[in-house]
Amino acid sequence: MKVVRQVLPHASDFRRFWKQTGPFEFALTSAEFPPVLLGPEEWIFGHTARDVLEALMGFAPGKTKIVRSDFNVKNTRILRPDHLIAWKIQDFPEEWNHVVCDFFVPEGHLTRAVENRMNAVPVPGDDGHQVAAAFFSLLENHLEAMGYVWLRPRENARYAAVQAYLSEWEKDEKDAGLL
Repeated sequence: MKVVRQVLPHASDFRRFWKQTGPFEFALTSAEFPPVLLGPEEWIFGHTARDVLEALMGFAPGKTKIVRSDFNVKNTRILRPDHLIAWKIQDFPEEWNHVVCDFFVPEGHLTRAVENRMNAVPVPGDDGHQVAAAFFSLLENHLEAMGYVWLRPRENARYAAVQAYLSEWEKDEKDAGLL
């Protein structure tokens, strides 16, 4: 079991699910309504950040395709923005074409921010593997700005830090008269 998607409308549902099925290293849901790439009250749980992020984007774990872009950066006869690099995500989620982000643009074209991340944090492997690692690292660090709740382990913990989030969720439910 790599990734689990579950609709959990109440904090008590989350606690019950976490106790019966978890714990997980990572948990993700939408911070906005309507949610983007998720159903209402839907959560994605997994044991690696990349598996959860790929599930969010609609890919099976390990199946994201980051490919060379159609344009050649060395061909000066083709007009293209300077901030793009020659890589893109194949089958990029259409819903993210409207997300303001500095490391990808509509249709999944990647920017120099990914290249800068690759240079700052080298990862062994071929170019495609390095680009993917840099992209997912940036994505993980920008999820909250993109409208998601991203729960992950803190410091030396093995599992996602959920207690503070659940306490606030329960308080909100109590204030709303749901408990």
